[in-house]
Amino acid sequence: MSRFEELKAMVEAMEDDFQKFYDKGNKAAGTRVRKSMLELKNKAQEIRVEVQELKNKA
Repeated sequence: MSRFEELKAMVEAMEDDFQKFYDKGNKAAGTRVRKSMLELKNKAQEIRVEVQELKNKA
């Protein structure tokens, strides 16, 4: 379940930048949001591959 905790931590870490961008219009925060979303996408892909490998082993 540690993978799930990793995802939760990543999303929680982005919260401040999301608020700064959407509520206050801070463009630099928008750049950080985009970077964080890319990292989240890559982590999700990594987990997807791991799940598929584990499923195929069984």
